[in-house]
Amino acid sequence: MVEEQTQLAEPARIYMEGQQADEEQGNPENNSLHQPLLKRNLTLSSSPLALVGAKVSHIESLDYEINENDVFKQDWRSRSKVQVLQYIFLKWKLAFLVGLLTGVIATLINLAIENIAGYKLLVVAKYIEEESYLAGFIYFTTANFLLTLVASALCVCFAPTAAGPGIPEIKAYLNGVDTPNMFGATTLMVKIVGSIGAVSAGLDLGKEGPLVHIGACLASLLGQGGPDNYRIKWRWLRYFNNDRDRRDLITCGSSSGVCAAFRSPVGGVLFALEEVATWWRSALLWRTFFSTAVVVVVLRLSMEYCKSGSCGLFGQGGLILFDVSDVSLRYHVVDIIPVALIGVIGGVLGSLYNYLLHKVLRLYNLINEKGKLHKLLLSLTVSLFTSACLYGLPFLANCTPCDPSLQEACPTTGRVGNFKQFNCPTGHYNDLATLLHTTNDDAVRHIFSTNTPTEFQYFSLTIFFALYCILGLFTFGIAVPSGLFLPIILMGSAYGRMLGIAMGDYTKIDQGLYAVLGAASLMAGSMRMTVSLCVIFLELTNNLLLLPITMLVLLIAKTVGDCFNPSIYEIILDLKGLPFLDAHPEPWMRNITVGELADVKPPVVTLRGIEKVGRIVDVLRNTTHNGFPVVDDREVPVGSQAIGERELHGLVLRAHLVLLLKKKWFLQERRRTEEWEVREKFTSIDLAERRVNLEEVAVAKNEMEMYVDLHPLTNTTAYTVVETMSVAKALVLFREVGLRHMLVLPKFQGSGVSPVVGILTRQDLRAHNILSAFPHLEKAKGRKKGQ
Repeated sequence: MVEEQTQLAEPARIYMEGQQADEEQGNPENNSLHQPLLKRNLTLSSSPLALVGAKVSHIESLDYEINENDVFKQDWRSRSKVQVLQYIFLKWKLAFLVGLLTGVIATLINLAIENIAGYKLLVVAKYIEEESYLAGFIYFTTANFLLTLVASALCVCFAPTAAGPGIPEIKAYLNGVDTPNMFGATTLMVKIVGSIGAVSAGLDLGKEGPLVHIGACLASLLGQGGPDNYRIKWRWLRYFNNDRDRRDLITCGSSSGVCAAFRSPVGGVLFALEEVATWWRSALLWRTFFSTAVVVVVLRLSMEYCKSGSCGLFGQGGLILFDVSDVSLRYHVVDIIPVALIGVIGGVLGSLYNYLLHKVLRLYNLINEKGKLHKLLLSLTVSLFTSACLYGLPFLANCTPCDPSLQEACPTTGRVGNFKQFNCPTGHYNDLATLLHTTNDDAVRHIFSTNTPTEFQYFSLTIFFALYCILGLFTFGIAVPSGLFLPIILMGSAYGRMLGIAMGDYTKIDQGLYAVLGAASLMAGSMRMTVSLCVIFLELTNNLLLLPITMLVLLIAKTVGDCFNPSIYEIILDLKGLPFLDAHPEPWMRNITVGELADVKPPVVTLRGIEKVGRIVDVLRNTTHNGFPVVDDREVPVGSQAIGERELHGLVLRAHLVLLLKKKWFLQERRRTEEWEVREKFTSIDLAERRVNLEEVAVAKNEMEMYVDLHPLTNTTAYTVVETMSVAKALVLFREVGLRHMLVLPKFQGSGVSPVVGILTRQDLRAHNILSAFPHLEKAKGRKKGQ
């Protein structure tokens, strides 16, 4: 049920549909920099719209809860030990395939980027060596322009969901939000080609975020047997035809993507655990670790093969690894002060970066909503500006004479080397050109270089830091696949190295290690990750002695950043309108009960265990609910006073009701069906299918008076809470278990009392929706802040 509207711009008004068909809200509201990208509905029972790719889509929740109806129980009982072992084996096999394919694709992406960008830079270096500066600028700008054009055109025209990093949408999916078209085959192909083009064009973005999205796409496609239109119907894939197993595979894919980006298997697992996954268990931990181990093996084999020179310009570069294990790291108590200062600076700058990027993304939304051409022009404008800065700014730097004691070649005129000659005379090098006329991976490798205290001048590092702050703000958000990791690493390492130079003889810590700490602090200040970042940087630098001070920097940076605003991914989730449920409920949620939430919602729509076909059709046509409580008359002994009491049998899903109508499983009289009748008509594969729409089902007039037995398809173990439970407690339960519906039961049951008070969904538990229905909670919240 994906209801897609044209881009945000085209309707400067959006009509939000409630769960009742006759409830609409259509006040026109122009979008501005101070308004949310999506208009909020002021009713509790709102139907969420979110920005996915370039379109506003109707967002639904996923069924992570096991639907324990009669069909499921029969299928579970009928499984033999061999089938159970087969299911377990296939889980590991798919985890292996996810790691293998992610590693192979990551290698191909790195291979393509290093060769495309490498040959481009070699030609530019030749023009500069011949002092043909204008020709070199034209070639450099044109090549970057064409590469950006390819990447942006693919995203704009074929797969808008491939733009950006994809990590916020993965977080939302693993939280229980169905993000349409995020993991399709077209998105995967555009993400791969677009990442190669965008990174090769020298834009201030990385391939790390896109690799996470690529891993998730591979996992999703493997689990469902391929693209939607060409899905493989193998029998063994039926085990994975559910949201629950698909979630586990996508978790493996996201951890494999991080591992492929940083060659960090443990960091990849911890990234999935700390940042993207909402639900975790030990079995999933083992499978994600297995996937990342496969990725590392593939990357290692590919690098060993390419060292022989068989991969063109792809040698030791391309896969980020900054080995500083040869540095004898010594630090004392006095070094705590500059290390803590780096953490504070990282927290302040990280939160400032989040704030400014938030404003830039709103501005870009106003531009992008004007149409595809404006998206393309925005990307190309950023490319031209980036090319002009990268080519022209090194001319501002002074030439530095080479140190005769250096063991490395100085100066260098090729693609690699720590001392680029650029426009300098023989025996001199341009330190700013060393950082700007190279790939982003090599730029980080240069700035992390150790035992080179005089390599970079303070003026050059200042220009580099200012440039990448500007480019980092204005590059993210254009219509190309982009990652945030590398731009933040470049910015952080610049001010880290600058602080190392400023410390001079006060500290014994190498300037390259200050750059590492600066990068870690800015990432923690912006992304608010700690454990996974710590392990990733340890695996990147291959130096365990960095552990204590890295931990200190990360903790300080995250603490300082949390004082100002949320993490960058949370900001993007909110901008897109994705209904992500936070791990920690608001304190004021203890002051309101789920019964009070149910009271402000429209009356709950219930069905009987044996219901008329006409009633089911009417309910499906006139509501947008995805779950309906099934209520039966309670059987009481003869002579009992409890006449007229009803009991809750369970919950039936909308998709299953549509399936009943499609299969025309109708009865001439009101009766319960036998077990053999159910087995004859339905399988667990049928119930896993969610793509059947009511419009595709035709019900004759004479069939409207017939009956349907809903008992076999009703989930009899739906999660229920008493109406007196606090919203805070209900939110924790809803999120941790991965629910789609939560039934609210009355505290007292008896004759004339409905056995179910209401149904709470994800949207009902979101803070802004609750505050819109209960404004007094907002006032109480404000008073507490003022005290």
